[in-house]
Amino acid sequence: MELDKDLASIQEARDLVKKAKAAQTVLAEMDQQQVDRIVAAMAHAAESAARKLAQMAVADTGFGKEEDKVVKNLFAACTVYRSIKDKKTIGIINEDTAKKMLEVAIPVGVVAGLVPSTNPTSTTIFKALISVKAGNALIVSPHPSALNCIGETVRILNSAAIEAGGPDGLVTMMTLPTLGGTAELMKRSNMIIATGGSAMVKAAYSSGTPALGVGPGNVPAYIERTADIPNAVRRIIASKTFDNGTICASEQSVVTEECIRDEVIAQFKRQGGYFVSGEEQKKLEAIMKRPGADTVNPRIVGKSALEIAAMAGIQVPQDTKVILCHQDGVGKDYPFSIEKLSPLLAFYTEPDWQHACERCLELLRFGGIGHSLSIHTSNPELVRTFVMKKPVSRLLVNTGSTQGGIGATTGISPSFTLGCGAVGGSATSDNVTVHHLYQIRRAAYGLIEPEDVAKETGACSACSAPSQNIQSNNVSSDEMERIVQAVLRQIRGIN
Repeated sequence: MELDKDLASIQEARDLVKKAKAAQTVLAEMDQQQVDRIVAAMAHAAESAARKLAQMAVADTGFGKEEDKVVKNLFAACTVYRSIKDKKTIGIINEDTAKKMLEVAIPVGVVAGLVPSTNPTSTTIFKALISVKAGNALIVSPHPSALNCIGETVRILNSAAIEAGGPDGLVTMMTLPTLGGTAELMKRSNMIIATGGSAMVKAAYSSGTPALGVGPGNVPAYIERTADIPNAVRRIIASKTFDNGTICASEQSVVTEECIRDEVIAQFKRQGGYFVSGEEQKKLEAIMKRPGADTVNPRIVGKSALEIAAMAGIQVPQDTKVILCHQDGVGKDYPFSIEKLSPLLAFYTEPDWQHACERCLELLRFGGIGHSLSIHTSNPELVRTFVMKKPVSRLLVNTGSTQGGIGATTGISPSFTLGCGAVGGSATSDNVTVHHLYQIRRAAYGLIEPEDVAKETGACSACSAPSQNIQSNNVSSDEMERIVQAVLRQIRGIN
């Protein structure tokens, strides 16, 4: 008797968790050197297969560009690997002789990795490396449209782990992904890393299992009056066209000031930007959103500017890299103000930095709160003002927000899961990495005896300050008595 697809998916999730727990139990008995050998083998195998996996990802999903997907795969296999390879993650990771404490890394166990179609192979590599480095097993729940390329990535990683001495089942994948099956996987796992749409992230946080999720980006890029305008425009275009804008940290809007507006527009046109208005704008807006929704139409995600123009039935120059549209509002009536995940940009002009700041906040509140904001400026004081006040987890300065957000061009931890903090509904504001996937158990020796706690507690300078002040004034007991009597007479007089 053939099972219903959803029931089959649920059963597969249960079987995979059972297999992953067995594999993780074996991994938990290994030392740091053994785990590091396994992770190194996985990284090397992913690096060797970077182009093949990129080709498969484009063929499966139709999103992005092969060359850029190769770069993303190498970023996960090489840059992420280099950032974690020397970290202590197994057994005793710290010993503080002064405080007489030992810290031990404890794996969370089985990690459920929800992987999107926009960055399927690179995200799988990333999550596998940080999971196993922390002593865990990973089960991938793939986006159905990326099943083949994610499946091959998982096969390569798991085989490499086995060849390096690891148990079978360290990296596995659901082959029958359904909503019910993924819900079962999340419920039975020990930790969830959710990368994808808002609905997926909400489901992860509602599962009852600890989760690390990310929200939508809708990143504004503010070109301030002191910016190096040619370089700012170059960086934005390089960022927005990288894999045709499929990374959530990519710019979605450009905000600039009236005093430099014409120069900014001229630079965009010079470097491959095409501005639409009138009928061209209407034709583009007609295909940008899902019918009846404020989210992007999947048909344009990861497509080039030329492909999107052809879909809309408009003619643009063959050297067009990004398409821009002047906007004066934000919200459901302004399709260009949504997160577009393609080489489309809203363009806003404001009178000064205060109004530009408010526009950026408006865009973030519409669909990117807590994620990232990009600023191009030569004014370090303005950067300090922005970083203190803006509700984002990353303020990216003078860099493309795609590459800066994932840690490719900045000092932020290299990652494909970018936390949005509490304001964005996320458990972390960090770029998620290996230390998020283990917990710390501490052995702490006694430093003082229990009966001395009160004595130690009363010895702090803040508590002893008042008595020191009284002593320094040399107030005698007779004088103190006169002061008290005078205060009492005043109180009685008031009453």
